[in-house]
Amino acid sequence: EQQSPGGDPLTILMSHSLFFRLTAPKIPEGEKVDFDDIQKKRQNKDLMELQALIDSHFEARKKEEEELVALKERIEKRRAERAEQQRIRAEKERERQNRLAEEKARREEEDAKRRAEDDLKKKKALSSMGANYSSYLAKADQKRGKKQTARETKKKVLAERRKPLNIDHLSEDKLRDKAKELWDTLYKLETDKFEYGEKLKRQKYDVSVVSLASPQGPCPAGGPAQVGLMSARCSGLAGGAVGQSALVPGRGSRDPVS
Repeated sequence: EQQSPGGDPLTILMSHSLFFRLTAPKIPEGEKVDFDDIQKKRQNKDLMELQALIDSHFEARKKEEEELVALKERIEKRRAERAEQQRIRAEKERERQNRLAEEKARREEEDAKRRAEDDLKKKKALSSMGANYSSYLAKADQKRGKKQTARETKKKVLAERRKPLNIDHLSEDKLRDKAKELWDTLYKLETDKFEYGEKLKRQKYDVSVVSLASPQGPCPAGGPAQVGLMSARCSGLAGGAVGQSALVPGRGSRDPVS
């Protein structure tokens, strides 16, 4: 029976021989389907899969525990090795310090022995010089004592001057104030040093002028041919003594050679 061209498309498609037709599954004749057995088999399969998962989990857990135990053993072993290495290192360092101390004591003993031998040689050499040996020893001991006293005094003064900064507890503003104070102190010390240096130069100049002006001072190589202070002193035209007006230029004095 053919459908009219204007019929339902779905009906046309369903009636076409190329499309499948839905049919109910056929149950084999003479056989009975046991749904309980199917359910039981499915449950057994699920139980077996669950048991396999449980076994796999416990196997992995056991492996992790074994790895953890092995890791703890390695850590303990490394700790013991490190402690042994530190003990060996400390023992070597102690032996090295002992060797250094022994070497230092040996050197000090040798130095003391050498100094004693040198002193003995000096004493023997000086004893052959005569009666001046005792006075020489006394002067040498006195000089050594003065040097030692001066050295100790210098150390004491430096120790008193070198005061600790103690700036760990200061704030930023106080640190700035402390730095400014140190700078002012350093500036004052440098100023005093410069002034004392200039004063020392002036004193040396004055001493040289007085030495040249004294009658006992040496005459220059030119003798009377030189003019000024030294020429007046060496020419002897001032009667053996030159007045202050003739010695110091710039005070209304003139050339003593007329």
